[in-house]
Amino acid sequence: MPLMPKVGIIGGTGFDNPDILKNRKEKKVTTPFGNPSDVLVLGEINGVQTILLSRHGRKHDIMPGNVNYRANIWALKEEGCTHIIATAAVGSLQENYKPGELVLVDNFIDRTTNRKQTFYDGEPGHPIGVCHIPVEPAYCLKTRELILKTAEELKVSLIPTGTVITIEGPRYSSKAESNVFRSWGGHIIGMTQVPEVVLAKEAGICYASVALVTDYDCWRESGEKVCVAEVMKTFSENVSKVSKFVLSIVTKIGQEKWDDTVKELQDVVNGAIMLPK
Repeated sequence: MPLMPKVGIIGGTGFDNPDILKNRKEKKVTTPFGNPSDVLVLGEINGVQTILLSRHGRKHDIMPGNVNYRANIWALKEEGCTHIIATAAVGSLQENYKPGELVLVDNFIDRTTNRKQTFYDGEPGHPIGVCHIPVEPAYCLKTRELILKTAEELKVSLIPTGTVITIEGPRYSSKAESNVFRSWGGHIIGMTQVPEVVLAKEAGICYASVALVTDYDCWRESGEKVCVAEVMKTFSENVSKVSKFVLSIVTKIGQEKWDDTVKELQDVVNGAIMLPK
């Protein structure tokens, strides 16, 4: 029997609409790492088993540094997710990454300071060993290819690559920091990609991220500076576009064979674990 894909969607505003899923039901779960950000919302998208999880809680009351990323990813793993499609609002560090554009993230630079980035931490009840997970490539190549093909077929404007600087937050960057990040080759900046992408890799899940550019970060001499009002305005104007695109991606995932890809990811994880002697 071929592997039946199951997709987790991690996002926020715009993904709690009951019309997105068929046969929708909510499931409250806990994990060895605590509770996830919210209930899991289970259902189907065109026959593909799908789970929605609001990263910041449906009330958006969890700041980026307090998101229980380990519980979120573990909960989706335990529910059998083979894929995670993440969505996020980001700022732009480059002129040609314009507000309203979608970016298919392909790399990250971690500037977080206070987040647990592994399941293998030696605590009681947690996985045994030390996991030296490789994160190149950080994002699932086959899933990224599928997303690029879907965008082309639907004529969705999608920037095919982008390095995201992940900061601790919840504050925005200073101008000096923003210019340093630009000099490092960062294209966009956000607060949630790390450790989410790292933990998904450690869990052996095909992970891809579609980011919505909501603003130019404060490096820019002219125009509006980043602020909550501007971010939310751009997000609300584009959330429908993002939602429709993600629904199409989930449908396409259900049409592909993933046995070899999932096995390769799991082999990488198994090969990265050093067990105690």
